[in-house]
Amino acid sequence: MSIGRRTTALVILFAFVAVSFAARESAAQSQVPPTPASVGEQGMQMPGMPGGMSEPMGEMLLDGSDGSGTAWLPAATPMYGIHRQVGTWEVMLHGNAFLQFLLDAKTRGSSQSGSVNWFMAMARRPVGGGTLGGRAMASFEPWTIRGCGYPDLLASGEQCEGKGIYDKQHPHDLFMELAAEYERPLAGDVRWQVYAGLSGEPALGPAGFPHRLSAMPNPLAPIAHHWLDSTHVSFGVVTAGIHTSKWNVEASAFNGREPDEDRGNLDLAALDSASVRLSLAPRRDLVIQVSAGHLREAEAGHDDGEPRIDVDRITASASWHRSLGTSYLATTFAWGRNVEEDEASQAWLVESNLTVDDQHAWFGRLELVGKPSHDLGLHDLDELVTVGKLQAGYVRYLPAWGGLTPGAGISFSAAVVPESLVEEYGRRVNPGIGVYLTFRPARHEMIVSSARN
Repeated sequence: MSIGRRTTALVILFAFVAVSFAARESAAQSQVPPTPASVGEQGMQMPGMPGGMSEPMGEMLLDGSDGSGTAWLPAATPMYGIHRQVGTWEVMLHGNAFLQFLLDAKTRGSSQSGSVNWFMAMARRPVGGGTLGGRAMASFEPWTIRGCGYPDLLASGEQCEGKGIYDKQHPHDLFMELAAEYERPLAGDVRWQVYAGLSGEPALGPAGFPHRLSAMPNPLAPIAHHWLDSTHVSFGVVTAGIHTSKWNVEASAFNGREPDEDRGNLDLAALDSASVRLSLAPRRDLVIQVSAGHLREAEAGHDDGEPRIDVDRITASASWHRSLGTSYLATTFAWGRNVEEDEASQAWLVESNLTVDDQHAWFGRLELVGKPSHDLGLHDLDELVTVGKLQAGYVRYLPAWGGLTPGAGISFSAAVVPESLVEEYGRRVNPGIGVYLTFRPARHEMIVSSARN
């Protein structure tokens, strides 16, 4: 049996077991009547929200648990955005923008000024006994990032000018998400959900790094991106699942091919990749996920004329968000494994963000990745090399102005390569530095528009 068929069989088995578990739990819960503790003084239970968050004034349709695509964040996540009620629609505007100068070590590194940015709009309203929603996310990086990407030593993935990109992070596409979603009750507190988009994120991996609270002050993409969450921009995706406030089981059919060099269009193709994901939210401050997928023709061949390569991916992660009064600590642990052409490689990541009084943010990221040598442009080696990267930084945020919070930051990095790559990189530990200005929405307060019915 091929690797792709083995993964597909495991996916089907995983989904069957998870759905069976969900059905048994739903049947058991339906026999238990609601208690006064679930309503009244603790407020109305918000169905489907991770961690069972309560809202004393009624049910909010948008909340801090919304990540990228259908991925969950902990319910304790603070909400940074502009939140409005417009007619029957609840609307949220998100975003994050950096104006940065980056400099990596000279031998394989480079320097560049530019802007990493993304902007997102979400809207939901009650329809037909359920909730209808829409999502749109865009980035101007096709015009604010020059060349094949910004300096990010040991990063790899996608193509530019007909060659693989390495030691840089490629710009995001203009259309990062164009999707719709619908959910409604199924039985007891179990709900079903359908998500579909011309551009969006399948049920594979943790929430994409631009959406993770643990990475919010950090302008750089992880070098483990293509082992964990690279599918957060997939051109064509359909996801279906069932969930309660504590667990979520979902499966996706999607286009697993990497976007092409034209960053302003929609690279639609057959939905011939598949994935499944199980997410657990045992507490308001914790979300755990495990997922697996088969990505059809995900990457270009290593040499000219070679066919595209399938990738089998498995990921596991935990996101923990701890409130400390007016401050918080957000941490993500993640692991990913790729198998392509019978070659397996793995990546580990831990990243954290300590923000104090929405004024001071200290962040860090530690990664260890086994990369095929061709991912680093070393086609003559044909071996798996273990590389690592450590990054730390600080951002000083200023008082919010016009709903936006400006800030200034600095980051330092150290890219570590094995002794066998010293000649190529110049040294085992290769330093980098970044300085930047940043703008993001302030923590929001719910405001009811005068257009509300």
